[in-house]
Amino acid sequence: MNMSYCRFENTSNDLSDCINAMEDAETLAEMDLSKYESQAMKRMAEMAQEFLAHYDRLMETVDAQAE
Repeated sequence: MNMSYCRFENTSNDLSDCINAMEDAETLAEMDLSKYESQAMKRMAEMAQEFLAHYDRLMETVDAQAE
């Protein structure tokens, strides 16, 4: 069974939790992240840029289909 139907829903909930933690912090140091969490945060930022590039590309196909 393909579980992709909940992939984006589950990930968006987790991303929301991360964003809330960032909003609550005044500084990065205040977040008191471990080395591994700091590395993961950096990877997430890089992945978010890649996600947006693919999202924009795919959304262009929706616009093209509407014409």
